[in-house]
Amino acid sequence: MVTGDMKHTVTAAAGRGIPNLDTRNQAHINDNDRLPPIVNGKAQFDLASGKYIKVWQGPQHPGITGNMSLELVICGDEIVECKTHVGYLHRGFEKLMERRKYIQCFPIVCRIAVPEPDFNEYLFAATVEELQGIEIPERAKWIRTLNLEMARLASFFMWLGGQAGAFGIGTQGQWTVTMRDYILDRFEELTGGRIYHMYMIPGGVRSDFPPGFTGRLRDTLDTCEATLRDVERTLFHNAVFKMRARGLGIIHPDIVDRFGVVGPNARAAGFARDVRKDHPYLVYDQLDFDVVTRTDSDAFARAEVRLEEMYQSIDLIRQILDRMPMTGPFFTKLPNVLHWRVPTGHTYKKAECTRGEYGYYLNSDGGDKPRRIYVRGPSYTHAVSLMEHLAIGCNIADTAGLMVSLHTYPPEVER
Repeated sequence: MVTGDMKHTVTAAAGRGIPNLDTRNQAHINDNDRLPPIVNGKAQFDLASGKYIKVWQGPQHPGITGNMSLELVICGDEIVECKTHVGYLHRGFEKLMERRKYIQCFPIVCRIAVPEPDFNEYLFAATVEELQGIEIPERAKWIRTLNLEMARLASFFMWLGGQAGAFGIGTQGQWTVTMRDYILDRFEELTGGRIYHMYMIPGGVRSDFPPGFTGRLRDTLDTCEATLRDVERTLFHNAVFKMRARGLGIIHPDIVDRFGVVGPNARAAGFARDVRKDHPYLVYDQLDFDVVTRTDSDAFARAEVRLEEMYQSIDLIRQILDRMPMTGPFFTKLPNVLHWRVPTGHTYKKAECTRGEYGYYLNSDGGDKPRRIYVRGPSYTHAVSLMEHLAIGCNIADTAGLMVSLHTYPPEVER
């Protein structure tokens, strides 16, 4: 017999992402057969019985998880099956790029991760440069690194407000979106665009700093850091946020590699993995920083990792401004890009975006268009297999909080 206290404990553990589904399910079968049996990893249920209801969450736009929807089967207020659906936004990028000249791909790659497009620019440019044998100037490396850390900070600010909002806490979202807009002001000043920049192209970057840019960027960093401390005090010490985020969506260390978990989602499970440290690119080997980790591996731990990495990005940008050469070339002259043929070969380049390892595979047959492009976005595993796994047993009210805690961008899935 299962007592009331035992039932509460079993239900809570199941809804918090404990991976042993068969054990979890057996406990619920004993509890008046509330949840369906699992056969070959699939829940067996009959919608006509009236015990289960199918509902859809999403798509919504704008939103942190974007135009992605979840097809949920629920029993009471608990999820018994979850299927991720994408394709509601721009998609098919790889095939679009394989039908365009190399320079024409840059307006396309930005759309693969709208809140953080710069990693697509950098990685596509880096793969082309490696096959072409292009060495970019030293100053261009520093500017690219600065650009990527600004992108990480802006993306994290967007995520942070969304994570608060997913639990019904709205004030911090107003603050963080404002801070993101301040960073976008600096992007617009540097690149001419607020969202899509198309700034890092083969050979370096398109333009130098405008007069007074570094001073204004430092002022923006000071404002962001002060606001971030306010968010830390009012959100991470908020009783509602702590009670709802702690224990939610636990990613057991045993499934990290099996599910391809990377980035803050893996670091919150105790894995000190960061491409910037493990496989340094640009000038990260000249910067001082440590890999941030936690061990609780729940939504709260993931939020803590991202908060620390936001402070880290602010510090890295300041280091870059202090150490980078302020004069010198920022671009290497290229052949006529409209008649450009990249030598035959293939390569893979990767970088650490806010969601983890981001990679580009480029295969060239010597023509004026890529023969094959493959984009490895972290959302491919986080938003589909991992989300579908963690959702089982989760309370439907926590679904949004769980989705946002994984920090996914749908175009990376159906790219």
